[in-house]
Amino acid sequence: MGERLLEVKDLCTSFFTYTGEVKAVDHVSYYLDEQEIIAVVGESGCGKSVTQMSVMQIIQSPPGKIVGGEVLYQGKDLLKLSPAEMRKIRGAEIAMIFQEPMTALNPVITVGKQLTEVIRSHSGLSKKEAWKKGVESLEAVGIPDPEARMKNYPFEMSGGMRQRVCIAIAVACNSKMIIADEPTTALDVTTQAQVMELLQELVVKYKKSVLMVTHNLGLVTRYADRIYVMYAGQVIESGTTECLMTAPKHPYTVGLLESVPSLDDDKEKALVPIEGTPPNLANMPETCPFLPRCRYAADKCRNSVKPSLRLVDEKTNHYTACYLDLDEHFGSDPETLGQEAEEAGGQARKSAAGEAGTPAKKSADVKADEQTGKEGVTL
Repeated sequence: MGERLLEVKDLCTSFFTYTGEVKAVDHVSYYLDEQEIIAVVGESGCGKSVTQMSVMQIIQSPPGKIVGGEVLYQGKDLLKLSPAEMRKIRGAEIAMIFQEPMTALNPVITVGKQLTEVIRSHSGLSKKEAWKKGVESLEAVGIPDPEARMKNYPFEMSGGMRQRVCIAIAVACNSKMIIADEPTTALDVTTQAQVMELLQELVVKYKKSVLMVTHNLGLVTRYADRIYVMYAGQVIESGTTECLMTAPKHPYTVGLLESVPSLDDDKEKALVPIEGTPPNLANMPETCPFLPRCRYAADKCRNSVKPSLRLVDEKTNHYTACYLDLDEHFGSDPETLGQEAEEAGGQARKSAAGEAGTPAKKSADVKADEQTGKEGVTL
C-alpha cells in the first residue's frame, strides 16, 4: 500500500432534535490508504452514511452538526476548511456515489448537462471540451454509444446504466478517492457484480481508492481489503476481510454472518436473525450498546461501561469492542465459529459473483460489451 490517503479520528456528528441530542456518529475512527478498497457495514441507522456525509461536510444544518474529531485528507484537516475551500475538494479530490441513482440524478436534465456541469466547475474547461471529457467518462465506465447517451435523460436508462452514470460523474474530475454509498442498491445480482468489477477496475487501472458503504456481505468478502463494522454510531470491529470473515470477535459481526442464507443449508434450517432492535441514539446506555441483543452477554458486560476497541491481532490489525473471548463459547472446537463464518462468507461471495456464472475476474467493460453484442443493451 501507498501512503495514507484519508484518516478519520474520533469523528462525532449529532442531530439536535426536540427529543434531545441524537449521537449519529460517536467517536468513529478509520483510515484509507492509496489504491485500497475498504468497506463500512452494519444495519440501517447505524451511522454508516452519516459518517461519510460528515467527511464530505454535506450534513444538513440544522439539525445536524459535526461536534468533534478530525478528518485528515493527505494530512489536511477538512473540518477546518471554509465552505469555499471544501467545494474545491468535493468532486475534484473526493467524489461520492450516492445510494439511489434515480434520486441522485436530476430526471429533467440530460445526462450530458449534469456531467459537464461537474467537469466545468472543477476544471474550467469550455463547453466543447467538457462535453468531450464527459463522453470519455461514459466510455470509461462501459456505456455503449456514449455520445448518444449524453443526450438522454436519466429516466430513459435502466438502473444499472444510471449507476454507471453516477460513477462516471465521480471519476470525471480524476478524484483520488471515491465514497460509494450503497452503490448496488436495488440492482440485480448480476448487475451488482458488474458495477463492483468496474469500481475494482478503477482502483487498479486509475489508481483510485474506494470507501464502500454497504449491507451486502457478498460485496464485502469479494472486493474489500479491510472492513469496519458499525453499530449504534460506533465502530465495534475492524480488520482485514479475511480475519473478520473467518474469525469474527464481536457477537454482532457473528450475527451478521449467520444471517446470510446458504445454498448448501438444509431446506428445513431456519435463518438466524439478530433478535431485538438497535438502541435509541438519543438515549444511549452506559453499557455495551449491543448488550440487550447479545446472546453471549456475561456479568462483566452488564456491570461495566461500554468497551473500547482493543487490539486482538496485531498482524491483521484486528480490533474489537467486546470484553468476551468468543472462542470460549464453542467448547472443545474453537474453530467452529471460523468455519461457520467462512461458509457464510463463501456463500456471500457466490451471491456477489451473480447467478449467471460470470467469471470472477472478467472486467465490467468486457462483460458490458458482451451483453451489448448479444442483446443490444448494457446493464
